[in-house]
Amino acid sequence: MVGHDAAWQAWRSAMSGARMHHAWLLAGKKGLGKATFAQAAARELLRAAGEGEHPDILTLTYGPKNKDEAKKRDDGKPYELARGIKVDQVRDIQRRLNTRPTMGDKRVVIIDPADDMEVSASNALLKSLEEPPQGTYFLLVAHSPARLLPTIRSRCRTVRFPAIPHEEMDQLLRRLAPEADIASRDAAIAAAAGSPGAALSFLDFDLGKSAQLMRRIVEEGDRDFGLRGQLAGTIGAKQNIPRLQAVLDLARAILAERIESASGDPRKLVDTHAELVRLTGEQPTYNFDPGLLGMEIGTLLASAGAASERGNG
Repeated sequence: MVGHDAAWQAWRSAMSGARMHHAWLLAGKKGLGKATFAQAAARELLRAAGEGEHPDILTLTYGPKNKDEAKKRDDGKPYELARGIKVDQVRDIQRRLNTRPTMGDKRVVIIDPADDMEVSASNALLKSLEEPPQGTYFLLVAHSPARLLPTIRSRCRTVRFPAIPHEEMDQLLRRLAPEADIASRDAAIAAAAGSPGAALSFLDFDLGKSAQLMRRIVEEGDRDFGLRGQLAGTIGAKQNIPRLQAVLDLARAILAERIESASGDPRKLVDTHAELVRLTGEQPTYNFDPGLLGMEIGTLLASAGAASERGNG
C-alpha cells in the first residue's frame, strides 16, 4: 500500500524490541489503507501464513442495526448496519479475552473504526486498555482520532498515515483505473484530498465534468446561471445519496484549493466553505432534490469566485 513505509518501520521495530506496546492507534484519513495495514500487521505479529480468518485476530466493526437486522444477517440476507460500535460488541470481545489464544501465546484485537464507538463502548474498552490480558494487542483504526476519549488516546502508541501527494495519487489511479480519463482522475484526486481509497470511490461516480464546471464557476462566475444549469445536469435527477455526498466533497475540495491559493482576504471563501460543510452534513437527513442541490452548490461557488464578486460590484 502507498504511504505505509513509516508505519511498517515503527511496527517491525517494536516487534523486534524487548517489550512491545500493547495498544496502537492507526490514525489518518479514511481510505489510506489503515484497516488493511492492521490485518497484515496482526498476521505478521502472530506469524500467520496464508489468508482467511485467523482465530486469534478478533475484528470489531459495525454490527447489525437491531435484532431484526441481526436476524437477516444470520439468514444470509442483506442487512442494515448500525451507525456505531456498541458496548455489547466490546463486552463480547472482552469475554473472549478471558480464554487463552487458540494457536499460540498472542492475539490481536482490531477495532475499525474505533472513533465510531458509542460512549459506553469506549468506556468499556478503556478497562481492557488499562489492564490488558497477557499477550493481547489492540489496533485501533481511527479516521478522526480527536473523537476518541483522551484516556484511550493516551494509552496508545500513535502511528499516523499521511495523505498521498497529487503526483503519487495520479500514478496510482493510472495503474488501478486505466480506463479513467484525465478530467475524472483530476476530480477524484481533488475530492479525495490524499486518500487513495476515496479517490477510487470518486472515480466510480464519474465526476470529471462536474469538477470542470465547478472550477469554471469559481474562476469565471456565472451571471446568467448557464454553468449552474449544466452543473445540475451533470449531477442528474436520481436521488443517489453516496453520489451526492461525493459531489459535495468535490465542491469543498475545489473551494479549499481556492482558499490555499488566495492572495487577498480569504474570509468570503472560508464562509462559503463552511456553508458547503453544512450542506454536506444535512444532505443525508433532508434528502435534497439533486437538481436544486446542484444549483445551490453552483450559487455558493459563484459567490466565492473573484470574477463573480467583480460582476456583482
